[in-house]
Amino acid sequence: MEEALLVEELLHEDHGKDYTGDGSVDLKGRPVLKHQTGNWKACFFILGTECCERLAYYGIAKNLVSYLTKNLHEGNVIAARNVTTWQGTCYLTPLIGAILADSYWGKYWTIASFATVYFIGMAVLTVSASLPGKSSPSQTLAFFLGLYLIALGAGGIKPCVSSFGADQFDDTDPLERPKKGSFFNWFYFSINTGSLISGTILVYIQDNYGWGLGFGIPTLFMALAIGSFFIGSGIYRFQKPGGSPIIRICQVIVAAFRKWRVQLPDDESFLYEVPGKNSAIEGSRKLDHTNELRFLDKAAIITPSDAKSKTSDIPSPWRLCTITQVEELKLLARMFPIWATTIVFSSVYSQNSSMFLEQGMVLDRRIGSFSIPPASLSTFDVISVLIGVLVYDKILVPVARRFSNKERGFTELQRMGIGLFMSILAMVSAALVEIKRLEIARELNLTHEKVEVPMSILWQIPQYAFVGTGIVFTYIGQLEFFYDQSPDAIRSLCTAFALVTISLGSYLNSLILTLISYFSTLGGQTGWIPDNLNEGHLDWFFWLIAGVSLINFVIYICCAFRYKYKKAS
Repeated sequence: MEEALLVEELLHEDHGKDYTGDGSVDLKGRPVLKHQTGNWKACFFILGTECCERLAYYGIAKNLVSYLTKNLHEGNVIAARNVTTWQGTCYLTPLIGAILADSYWGKYWTIASFATVYFIGMAVLTVSASLPGKSSPSQTLAFFLGLYLIALGAGGIKPCVSSFGADQFDDTDPLERPKKGSFFNWFYFSINTGSLISGTILVYIQDNYGWGLGFGIPTLFMALAIGSFFIGSGIYRFQKPGGSPIIRICQVIVAAFRKWRVQLPDDESFLYEVPGKNSAIEGSRKLDHTNELRFLDKAAIITPSDAKSKTSDIPSPWRLCTITQVEELKLLARMFPIWATTIVFSSVYSQNSSMFLEQGMVLDRRIGSFSIPPASLSTFDVISVLIGVLVYDKILVPVARRFSNKERGFTELQRMGIGLFMSILAMVSAALVEIKRLEIARELNLTHEKVEVPMSILWQIPQYAFVGTGIVFTYIGQLEFFYDQSPDAIRSLCTAFALVTISLGSYLNSLILTLISYFSTLGGQTGWIPDNLNEGHLDWFFWLIAGVSLINFVIYICCAFRYKYKKAS
């Protein structure tokens, strides 16, 4: 009898090994088997979704200024402002989608719902652009309605797709865990594949075959993105939403302040935590206690009044929080300095669509009889990302793994730091090109003429390539970092915060340009960045951004050395 029970127990243990250990469930909420779900077979559909969605997005974004000026007859300044506002909105709405995904709907249903809104926006946009004749106010209104439906739809997709893809690999499985880093690499590869197709083929179609077809093709690809996503539904792994993270954060702060006079115990075992393996937060594993921000631990102190209520009922989370709930807030506080130091990188990235273009407009764009549009140079940024991802995943990681004995070769913080350094090199390269350009302009007495300088635009390739290489390290590393280090129940929200840095980087760049424009023109001076760049000092602007990036890099290193990685039970 005892032998039979022992055999049954062993069979039960072996059977348990077939299930994921991270709490994943299927669409109906049942535990999932590893060999039937998730892994690369599920990610194939998710990466296909991302590639098609990004192709649709960049199919609109890449040439939007051209449509606004040529078809809606907006001025350059108004068109540029409308594009910047829309793109900024696209990187702020992810906060809405992330909160809904982590709190109530889950990533899958959030993606599905917002993708539908996205498609409707694309369809409205395409119909408004296909109408014959001169644009009317109602057509313009319909166009902007479609544009901002796309921005809203992107808000539910951007923060969820990458984290939903990473959810397909079991954190507790040593064989599956390293694949997450590789997934993020291929995720960005998919993004840039869509961007490359949009920036070349779709832009050509829009300029030569009309906007109806030029916007219709991205709409078709958005439909393909939705189809690709739903096809994989049967093999996806799902994480249950854990309730509102904002409310949980407020509960910890309120509970801690309520007990601000209570003495912290020397033994952490006296702090409150629910029994068992799982935490009180749905879909989240327990977090180990840390000794940082000890004041917040007061929220988990069991007072006599808490002990009385605990015996009869579940204690109010506004008075008593679990260790995991407290550590959730501590993790966010620890990640904040790392998050803040990536904003400057996004400011460098924004030069691709601003001052790098301005610089390219006053360089020699001719190669034989062909004239290169300055915006086309950003293709080298995309190409460097595509090549960089392959080199990183297939060469750098295996080599680094031999020396570091780390699953992914580099830690996320090391990877991000390398990217920040690359951004400094990008600005130094741009400054050196501008110094040489101004030198040639002075030699040929072109300083008072708004003309191109006989210096090839191809000299800009290194600065675009450095930015692209920086993306491979910083942006992909940032995705890894915020997914791995965030508490299980708020991974979409942390991914959204990573995306917000792109928006904040653009705003920072705008602020710096505004301050430079004001202070450098005091007393009637020409200024650093006049309309005629031949009589300005754009090189000084690039040196300033390089200096800010260097200071930011030093601060980042200090924060990275102090950072303590998450420990989950």
